[in-house]
Amino acid sequence: MKNKVKVLRKKRGWTQSEFGEMLGVSRQSVHSIETGKYDPSLPLAFRISDVFGVSIEKIFEKTDAG
Repeated sequence: MKNKVKVLRKKRGWTQSEFGEMLGVSRQSVHSIETGKYDPSLPLAFRISDVFGVSIEKIFEKTDAG
């Protein structure tokens, strides 16, 4: 799954640690999501969507392999 988490986070000037605190996850979890090593759970994807104020579909994109 591809995502725009890093782009959206950087646009807002947030560090991975700050963003993780907003979501209730570690900086390492944010890094793993941004690099595509970890696909967030549905509840976490909804929290990410809420924090950014955009729909899940605008953040996460299914890839052919996923």
